[in-house]
Parts: sequence; structure tokens; C-alpha cells
Amino acid sequence: MPHRIVLFTLVGIMAAAPSAAQDTELPVRRVVLYKHGVGFFERSAEVNSGSAIRLQFKAEEMDDVLKSLTIDSRAGAVAGVRYDSNEPLEKKLENFPFRLGDAQPLTRILDQFKGSRVRLRLAADHVEGTIISARTIPVTADQPERHALLILSDDGEMRTLDPAAALGLSFVDPRLQEQFRDYLMLVAGARNRDKRNVTIETAENRGGLVRARYVVPTPIWKSSYRLIFDAEERPLLEGWAIVDNTTGEDWENISLSLVSGRPVSFISRLYEPRYVNRPVFELAQDRAQRPIVHGAGIETAVAEEGRRELAQAKEMQNFRQGRLAAAPAPAMEMAAVGGFAGGVMADNDKNVSSTVAQTASAGELGDLFEYRIDRAITVGQGESAMLPFLQQRVAGRKLLIYNEAHGSQHPLNAVEITNDSGKTLDGGAVTVLDAGAYAGEALFETIKDDDKRLISYAVDLGMRITTAYDSSSKLLSDFTLRRGVMSLRYARKDVRTFTIHNVDQKPKTVVIEMPVRAGYKPIGKEPTEKTADAYRYEIAVPAGETVKFPVTEENEYVQSLSITNQTYDQLITYVRNKELNAEGRAKLEQIADVKRKIADTDREIQLLEQQIKEVFEDQNRLRQNISSLRSVSGQDAQVQKYALTLAEQEVDLTSKRDRQAQLRRQGADLQSKLNTLIETLVI
Repeated sequence: MPHRIVLFTLVGIMAAAPSAAQDTELPVRRVVLYKHGVGFFERSAEVNSGSAIRLQFKAEEMDDVLKSLTIDSRAGAVAGVRYDSNEPLEKKLENFPFRLGDAQPLTRILDQFKGSRVRLRLAADHVEGTIISARTIPVTADQPERHALLILSDDGEMRTLDPAAALGLSFVDPRLQEQFRDYLMLVAGARNRDKRNVTIETAENRGGLVRARYVVPTPIWKSSYRLIFDAEERPLLEGWAIVDNTTGEDWENISLSLVSGRPVSFISRLYEPRYVNRPVFELAQDRAQRPIVHGAGIETAVAEEGRRELAQAKEMQNFRQGRLAAAPAPAMEMAAVGGFAGGVMADNDKNVSSTVAQTASAGELGDLFEYRIDRAITVGQGESAMLPFLQQRVAGRKLLIYNEAHGSQHPLNAVEITNDSGKTLDGGAVTVLDAGAYAGEALFETIKDDDKRLISYAVDLGMRITTAYDSSSKLLSDFTLRRGVMSLRYARKDVRTFTIHNVDQKPKTVVIEMPVRAGYKPIGKEPTEKTADAYRYEIAVPAGETVKFPVTEENEYVQSLSITNQTYDQLITYVRNKELNAEGRAKLEQIADVKRKIADTDREIQLLEQQIKEVFEDQNRLRQNISSLRSVSGQDAQVQKYALTLAEQEVDLTSKRDRQAQLRRQGADLQSKLNTLIETLVI
């Protein structure tokens, strides 16, 4: 048979007959650790012909193993893969006709085997019989608790025995005895929840190399850095990877890779058996006919029972169709998926693009980045290790960072790092060393190649920064008038002046961070840099001097007003605003003039209303006086005088009412003119 490689991907449970061949273990050869909680493992070994390959995993790893296990075999085609089931114990015990509960007495156990033959070994002889019942006799005042087993012997005699006093007890039926032993083995096996065996069997009786690759949960690898400022112009960046071996076995002379990035990963419950509750259906003719009470006929209708049978028949039809649609397709041979996480599962001979301190190779893996340790690594189980993966000089300059939100007048010592290493710098903690001494600590996120970051590591007590605020608002020339709505555009300016006091006798460069505010934009001075949530301004401060640095931000907003609701005085305020354009001023003056005339008319109408009210009240008083004087002799002259006054007031009252009516017509005309003016004005 010509040499060939057989690839097999485990995607489910593969039925395989148990093998009597000697198990072969595959040692770990390669480990790839990620930043999202999984590790990729490769095991390989030369196996003898007919061997079964055994892998062992923790129970919590099985979901990922079943999802990712891939086998590369030169020892022949994979005949099957089998593993320890994770069926719940209660589900397994459902097949047994008896139950052994916690702290269950012997008599309650035996009582479940009524009709079974047992053999009891007593001190003097052996007794066989069929179990009739078993019970526990409770404690009494003069008797302790007793156990009684009632059996029917072969001679037909019923006997009561104490099973607890027997030296031995067994079932005569060997199948029942074996079933009892199996029950106990299942209960004992359920206590071992730690390890699960996976066995790979080859179909052909020949040896060869077998590789198994899979993913299991692992601790993430961690990065820590040392940023060293020395006599050189560029600081030295030294990176260390911290890895933890929690797999329960030693990693001896393995190939180790560390990947920066977070590919999508999730847990799919493949290990635990799933059960589906199937619906129960009955045919209509299998049910007894119920009595039907027939009512008076009003209109033709389908009987309730008929509707129900039709609905059930339709439901049965849909169910059958669903089962046909869900029927599994014939099994098909599947090939292994190529690669993993952008090529991490590719062949070990992959070309590398650069070398880091002769200890690690680095390379892009799509959106991921891999550091591959160039020497064999040994990490014992339960041990951790620090491995250098980077030692390279990078572009970095010292400066200060100030952000008022941090609540301090002092800026922070910082370094602007430009990643020109040609590699991705995984995010982590960094310790800064300056002139051979500890200077502080910082954190930075992952920095891709040719990107830069500011990292701050200490407080600079030689500089103080204070802030003063000033705000103003003005109306801009933009003015629109449409269908009675006046829109005016305003601009609000906020000026923030930073006063920077450099106490030290050396020049410094400070970067001031200002938060990005919604609706505001900087005017005048352009920021040196903008982040997602801040503007950055870089300022050079001479030694021992004070520098004032104002930053102006502007927010433009529009105010909309209904002209109908504006008074004459309010409109005149806008007319007199110098920022308003000439066209807008003329239109508003025209509207304001009509508003003023309407207001004057309304005031005159109100004045006439008051005057008419006063005349009417005076007339009522005169009429009451006339009525009183008529009953008094000698008051005719006074009555005549009051009557003459009433006549004069009536003439005046008529004149006022005529004027009032005229003003109302005038006011209505003015309001109509105003409405037309407002509706037709468009600017």
C-alpha cells in the first residue's frame, strides 16, 4: 500500500468497538497560548501497529476537545474515537429495577427484590429461598431495632431471618448479581469527575506517526515590560511573557508560541448528552366516544369534536413532515479544516520574518501576532515561567501629561513610545528604569507596528498648572423666518486658560489633555493630536518660567421662536441686535410695527371697556336715586336734574360703544394683516 496521510476531525461521537490493543500515550510537543482563555496543543508520537492511542482530559475540557480535536495519522485510517460518557448518573441508573439510596437499611434494599432467590451464609449452615418481604422492626422499650427477612424455602416453608446476622448474602441468579455489581460500579465511577479518557483507534494494523491537535481552556499568558533609559538615544524595551502550566502534566522540551490578539471563542455543550421530550399524539379512533348533547339548529356549523379531530389530524401531519425534514442525511467522510487562528496550526516549518534577542521569533497571523520561543521549553505541572520574548530599542521621548480631570495641579512624567520595532507589542505592565534606578510604573494597551502611545509613570512635582474659565455668547448673522417661526443661530465660546509654572531649572514639554465635549470644537489653536475622547496640545515651557496657554472652544446652536408669541418689546430687542442682517431687521421692524399697532388698539379697547363700565355703574346709582326721590314730596327738581344727567351719559355711552366697535374692526384688520405678513415672509 502506498504511503498516505489520513486526516480526521472529531465532530461528534464515533462508535467504535473496544480494543484489546495496548494503549499508547501522545506526549505534548507544541503549545500555543492565547489572550482569551484557551490554549492550542499538539501531541505526537510513533505508534506500533494495532495500537490504540489514549488521551486524557479534565471533564471541564471535554466540550472544547470535542469541538476542536483534529487527528493526523500515518498509521492508517482512523477507525473510531471513543470517550468516557458524561451521561448523568440518575439517567444511567434509570435502567436498573432497584435503587440504593443514601443510608438505606439492608431490609429496604432487599425488599425491592421480592421474588428473587437469595443465598444466606449463616454461622452453622446455608439457607436459600425466595424473598417475600423485608422490613425493619423499630425500637421498643424492651427490644432494640431488628431486621427481618421473610423468605420461602424450597420445601415450601416460610422462614424469618435476620439478614444483618448473616455472614454473607448473595443472589442466586448470576445475572442479577452482575447487575447489582454494575450498579455499584456506576455509583463509584460517578465520584471520579476529574479525568476523562479519549481513545483513538486505527483501522489498519501498521505503525506510524500520529498527531493530535486540540484546544482546551488555559490561563492567559501575561506580558510585562522594562523600559530602560540609559546612555543611548533610544530607550531599551524588554518584554517578558509569564505562562502558567495548570494542565496536570509536565511540558518537557515543547515548542511554545504566544499569540497576541483575541480570536472569537465560545463554549458549545457537546460533552453532556442531550435529551428531547417528544410530544405524545393519539389517533382520534383510539379514544372512547364521548356523549354529545345536540342543541337546536340555528345555523350550519362544524361540531366541536369534529374541529378538534381535524386540528389533531393536521398537527399529526405537520409532526410527521417535520420528522421527515429533520431526518439525518447519510454519513459523509469529513476532512480536517486547514489551519487555526490565522495559521497557528500550520506546519512547524513556517518561515519567520524576524528574530527578537535570539530567543523568540515574531510574525503576523492575520489580525493576530505570534511570538514563537526559539528554544525548547520545559515547565513542570503546577509551575509557571517567565520567558523573554522581546529586547529591542524603540523610539521614545520624555514629556509631561496634564489632565485637569485627574484632580492634581501637577502633571505626570510620561514617555511617548513609537513602536518602530516591526512587531506588535502586547498590552501589559511596564516598569520604567531611568539612570539605573526605578522611576515608576505604567500600563499600556496593545500597540501595533508603527503606532504610538503615551504612558505616564510618575508625578512631576516641579511643575504646577492652574486653570481659569471665561464664557460668552453672541447672536450670529444667520437669521431665517419661515411660516411664523424665527430661527436665530448663536455661538457660545468657552475660553480655558492654563497657567503653567515651571519651577525646575530645565525646560520641559507638557501635553495638556482636554476632554472632547459634544457640540464644541476648538478654534484658533489646532490641537497637536486628538484621541477618541480628548484633544492634546503640546507646549514647550522654558526653565523657571510661567506660560499662559488659552484654549478656545465654540458651540453653535439654533434657537427657534414663534413670532406670534413674541411681544413688540421682544421683537425690538432682536431688531436692535447689531449682528442681525439688514433684511432680517427690516422684516422684523415691519412685523413689530403691526404688533405695536395691535397692542395700541388693544389698550384703547381696554380703556373704553373700563370707561363704559364706570358710566354704567354711575347710571345704576342715578336710577336708584330717582326711584327713592319720587316718593318724597318737593324733590321734583332734583329728579329732573338726575334724569338730565342720565340722558347725557346715555349719549356718551353710545359714542364709546361705537368707538369700541370701530377699534375691534381695526384690530381684526391688523391681526389679519399680521397673519398674512407672517405666513408670507420667508427669509
